[in-house]
Amino acid sequence: MAERTCAVCDDKLEATVIEVKIGDQTVEVCCEECADKLREATAKSA
Repeated sequence: MAERTCAVCDDKLEATVIEVKIGDQTVEVCCEECADKLREATAKSA
């Protein structure tokens, strides 16, 4: 089975995973900092 990694920084996802809703998809990130970066990048591209 493939290791799950953060969509932003590519670190291994541990027990604490933050799910961020982007459009109709849910993306998993490792921490709130990565969640904020993902939201900012999505807002800029919209």
